[in-house]
Amino acid sequence: MRGTEMEPLPPKERVLEACRMLLSGDHPLLESAHQLAGLHERRMQCALGSTAEIDQRRAHLVLIIDRWIATEVPLPHGGAHMHTETVGTVVDRMAQFSTCAYAALRTAPDWIVHDAWQRLAELALGYQDLAFEVRAGIRRLPDLGGHRPYDFDQGWF
Repeated sequence: MRGTEMEPLPPKERVLEACRMLLSGDHPLLESAHQLAGLHERRMQCALGSTAEIDQRRAHLVLIIDRWIATEVPLPHGGAHMHTETVGTVVDRMAQFSTCAYAALRTAPDWIVHDAWQRLAELALGYQDLAFEVRAGIRRLPDLGGHRPYDFDQGWF
């Protein structure tokens, strides 16, 4: 690690706990995951087209995660393969999928509940693999920094 001795990429279980509003400890990635889940819960209640403020806050939290990761993980090896997403965008989707999976438990048919939980489980495994590869220096992360919206429904693209 290049920065402090804090665990740079917590295990998937801790990220999922943070997404479920069970925040414990003092970790920037987990704090951001916790906030992202809250924003996704608020976003689910919004009317279409009225999520710009929430999405801007999400983009900012993704950037915070990515900048923090950039200072804490080892530099990748020269031949490391590029990942298609940043850790921040993966954590944002984990927060989104977690929120959707728990919401599905309340009112959705069984097949939707199953699909939502399977999607979350597969993404959590993908996060765990990414965390291992980044820590080992065998996976590079893209530099998607800056305040770029990543939802096309805002008309910015």
